[in-house]
Amino acid sequence: MRAFAKLHPAVNLVYFLCVLSVCMFVPHPVLEAEALVGGALFCAATGKRGNIKGELLFYIPMFFIAAAVNPLFSHNGVTPLFFLNGNPVTLEALLYGVSMAAALVGALLWCKAYSGVMTSDKHLYLFGRLWPKLSLVLSSALRFIPVFLRQSRRVGRAQKAMGLYSGKSLTDRIKNKGRVLSSMVLWSLENAVEVSAAMRARGYGCGRKRTSFSLFRMRAGDKVWLSLCLALYAAVLAAALTGDLNFSFYPKIGEISLSAAALLGYAAFGALSLLPFAAEIKEAVQWRYCVSKI
Repeated sequence: MRAFAKLHPAVNLVYFLCVLSVCMFVPHPVLEAEALVGGALFCAATGKRGNIKGELLFYIPMFFIAAAVNPLFSHNGVTPLFFLNGNPVTLEALLYGVSMAAALVGALLWCKAYSGVMTSDKHLYLFGRLWPKLSLVLSSALRFIPVFLRQSRRVGRAQKAMGLYSGKSLTDRIKNKGRVLSSMVLWSLENAVEVSAAMRARGYGCGRKRTSFSLFRMRAGDKVWLSLCLALYAAVLAAALTGDLNFSFYPKIGEISLSAAALLGYAAFGALSLLPFAAEIKEAVQWRYCVSKI
């Protein structure tokens, strides 16, 4: 199910900008944990089950590596845990590394969700009239990456079927990868020529004002989503501007604020982070209910 992706592209774009701006520019452990959990749940709900294991093998080691880097190179803090080569590893540096790792992985998860929801036609719809050339290049690039990967896998399987991957040495593997890369470069150039010829045949760049057709319409449900996103985002910004979301790790770990404004900010961003996952769960429940009635 892709309930969230069915919303208007402007709603999707505003939502991702709100979540990513808070995740990257408001360094608070509670908000970073909420962004991480919300991004993980949304990616798990919309991703393929066969890819979950590979994604876990990528994000979990990245989290621990990013968390371990800071205490190894930064020795600030007043609570040493142990000494490594004569340098103290402090609790403050360790917790700061965990916080930064959560922010990094959370931002990556939301960027992955963005790439899955914001397709090339949505970018072209949103920015085609303002920056037609830039939107065309961006949409073409976003489309080219998965097409390039699929074609490279096809070329690799074809060459493997021809017996070109019989060697197991490092030199043979490098030669085989180079052969695939050479084929892909030629394919990319040929594809670019075909695309440019097709665009010219359809009258692109003829000097007339360009028109476009789109099925996207701003409906009442989209307006409700947009209003809710902006309201929750405004609540988080209000709490951040009052200073209730300030948090410091050095020289001593600060206290998490429990004021009314801070609690409102935590609740607002938690709800904002879980909105897409809740939409996916709601649609899945409705679908199963409809199937059970058949």
